[in-house]
Amino acid sequence: MTLVSRYSKNPILTKKDVPYEVATVHNAGVIKHKGEYIMLFRSHKHNGRSILGLARSKDGYNFKVEEKPFIEPATEGEFAEYEAFGVEDPRITFMDGEYLITYSAYSKHGVRIGLAKTKDWKSIERVSLITEADYRNVVIFPEKINGLYARLDRPHSEISPWSMWISYSPDLRYWGDSKLIMKPEPYHWDEMKIGPGAPPVKTDKGWLNIYHGVFPTMDGSVYRLGVALHDLNDPSKIIGVGDNWILQPEEPYEITGYVHNVVFTCGAVPEEDGTLKLYWGGADTVMCVGTANISDLVDLCLNNSRKPK
Repeated sequence: MTLVSRYSKNPILTKKDVPYEVATVHNAGVIKHKGEYIMLFRSHKHNGRSILGLARSKDGYNFKVEEKPFIEPATEGEFAEYEAFGVEDPRITFMDGEYLITYSAYSKHGVRIGLAKTKDWKSIERVSLITEADYRNVVIFPEKINGLYARLDRPHSEISPWSMWISYSPDLRYWGDSKLIMKPEPYHWDEMKIGPGAPPVKTDKGWLNIYHGVFPTMDGSVYRLGVALHDLNDPSKIIGVGDNWILQPEEPYEITGYVHNVVFTCGAVPEEDGTLKLYWGGADTVMCVGTANISDLVDLCLNNSRKPK
């Protein structure tokens, strides 16, 4: 069964669509703002370091890129030291009238997560660096859980490598009460590492978490996408993890590029008709989109499931 249907005109955004010089376009957070789709995409510059650009669309398929990057590494203040090597892989969550943006900040100290916010997609305010190193893939839930902000993240340690955790915060700045909730599955499609992808989508059966999983092969690693379902009132409890992937690299633009054999999501937009627009970077080089029925993804978690750890 095909759970994600690729858009026939993929890829929807490439470096040729960007009015300034970049080498790639990939790993974009996407959200709807006043009926308009906003895409915040990552691009490598020709020195290999990343910046974030902004594109807009009326239909979620045809995007126009703005004339200048939206977020570049800070050159002064507390963020400058920790963004010196680039800013990457943004996720977007709408809460309390503003858009929260988490992104990876790279420097000689490793990778930390920065938090920024905007109300109008014209100006941006950096809020805080909300992790130490080495953290990636932080996604914030679009609602508070028992009065607290909640996030999924992926720290790395030798004891529990590349596993998924949950943390909580009263103010978005200070985070704690952390729990490990999901680990890679040995000799499975996600056996090497996992990480949250798009911010969780609320359904009547639970929070739908579209995550990435990595499998090592003799020809390098393969990045695929899967789904997990979290309890609505206590998302540290995972109801089920889909045993099969929902998307893998198959098209030429996903198999060959800056990094071969990659589909990687940072954004998904639920629609009123029960479908989902899923956005992913192909081979760390181009942006793609497909559609899925939310109920099908939930069903995979409930009826073709495995334990999370």
